[in-house]
Amino acid sequence: MFETLGFGTLTAPQAAVWLALGLGALFGALAQVTRFCLRRAIVAGEDRRQAAGVWLTALAVAVLGTQLAVAQGWIAFDDHRFMATDLPVLAIVAGGVMFGIGMVLTRGCISRLTVLSGAGNLRAITVLVVFAITAHAALKGVLAPVRTALGGHTISLESAALPGAPAIWAGLIAIAALAYGLRSGNRPGVLVLAGLIGALVPMGWVGTGFVLYDDFDPIAMQSLSFTSSAADGLFYAVASTAVGANFGTGLIGGVLVGAVLAALLTGRFEWQSFDSPRQTGRYLAGAVLMGLGGVLAGGCTVGAGLAGVPTLSLAAVLALGAIIAGGMLADRVLRGVQQPKPDAIPAE
Repeated sequence: MFETLGFGTLTAPQAAVWLALGLGALFGALAQVTRFCLRRAIVAGEDRRQAAGVWLTALAVAVLGTQLAVAQGWIAFDDHRFMATDLPVLAIVAGGVMFGIGMVLTRGCISRLTVLSGAGNLRAITVLVVFAITAHAALKGVLAPVRTALGGHTISLESAALPGAPAIWAGLIAIAALAYGLRSGNRPGVLVLAGLIGALVPMGWVGTGFVLYDDFDPIAMQSLSFTSSAADGLFYAVASTAVGANFGTGLIGGVLVGAVLAALLTGRFEWQSFDSPRQTGRYLAGAVLMGLGGVLAGGCTVGAGLAGVPTLSLAAVLALGAIIAGGMLADRVLRGVQQPKPDAIPAE
């Protein structure tokens, strides 16, 4: 379709960068206002139910929008990596659990920490940089052997999609998620903003897979994702004279810009840093776990979760389940460790 739009010297890959910038800026602003984060939805806390309501409302809209685009014939996931019939179960489960543990250690999934980076949080900025370095090392560097070794353990499937009619799965997921969101105690305005976050997912899929499709200069069909995008952003930052910007680079840049603007306009911009060396070590460990785990699992809470589940891929559902399990396990362990010890009983 791209060749019919009449762009002058702009190529499809270049247009994809601008699309990603726009999607990223919207995500950064909306996520800043709604405090969008899966970690808050699975760890113990007073706002757990409200955080889950925001996340599930976004998921419902993402699922409906994506599957509507598939039904219209605009996009198809048959050849997408989520639909590979050789399912790397060990890598997905191990990576998901690692990512879940890491996001609890850093008190935020990587999408949330990217948004917080735009609000002056130096802890989040540090995690984002270490996460990107680790992800790049797992994709193309010294940690790549770990990825290939775990990824070699696969299960062959006839179909990598959820069994049954896609429309039924989309309806069930959306209805359940919306029902929870409506009963989560959030204000209607917050849920509307959460729905807009979810709408960015099909916009990304349709934008790269249909609107910008060009037979002569093809680009990958992509949507919101932070693992590969952070790695691409890091690579571009240190070698921009040798490599060009791509969708992932534009997405990360857009999220940071949108988050900065939203934080400034809402008065939430505030410089924050680490409280102690111990806290620094905890955040660094979490960043490494998320970076490696995100690559192994095939995505983060957004890439494999918010954008992956709407494809109705078994791999994406398994990755999201492993991330949630890892996060809940880490939260339970940390709460047990941090509980004050009872006073010693004096000797008789």
